[in-house]
Amino acid sequence: SVVVPRMDALLNVCMDAKHHKSQPGPEGRLHEQCSPWKDNACCTANTSWEAHRDQSYLYNFNWNHCGVMPAKCKRHFIQDTCLYECSPNLGPWIQQADSSWRRQRVLHVPLCKEDCEEWWEDCRDALTCKENWHKGWNWATGRNRCPWGAPCRPFSQVFPRPKDLCEKIWSGSFRYSPEPRGSGRCIQMWFDPAQGNPNVAVAKYYA
Repeated sequence: SVVVPRMDALLNVCMDAKHHKSQPGPEGRLHEQCSPWKDNACCTANTSWEAHRDQSYLYNFNWNHCGVMPAKCKRHFIQDTCLYECSPNLGPWIQQADSSWRRQRVLHVPLCKEDCEEWWEDCRDALTCKENWHKGWNWATGRNRCPWGAPCRPFSQVFPRPKDLCEKIWSGSFRYSPEPRGSGRCIQMWFDPAQGNPNVAVAKYYA
């Protein structure tokens, strides 16, 4: 049937972006929080290492733009980076992008309810000055700083609900899903690789 090639093209793929491999495959030495993807990854070991650094060369992005981000909050951002860089299961949500640093991005990936809510809960007291972290920073010093006149406020004020955090922070890359982990209907940032990667079935469902 005509449908098959299209569906296959959405499964087990890497987006065309700054640090992604052209094809997914095994990576023996993925670092810490990226290690769940080691059997089949779009990231290299070096990218996985950089994902854990505060001021990594990946995007030169500074998590600590409003003072030091608490570790329990930062681990969600590291996990988010690992999902974005390493997952070969985001094909159904890959869109063309017109930015200098990537030709493709993801849009409206349905993130499992718990992943979104735990991220929000662990970050509610952390501080930030912006709702959309993709754009509008002051890059004058070569690292992102708060734009003039944007005060640092708790995440819980900038993002009143978990849905606000997940959907707004990366300009719509995620959609808050009401579905729970293990439902086969939403993408998990966090999973136990011993049980296999649950996102394979989710990509197949949406493809």
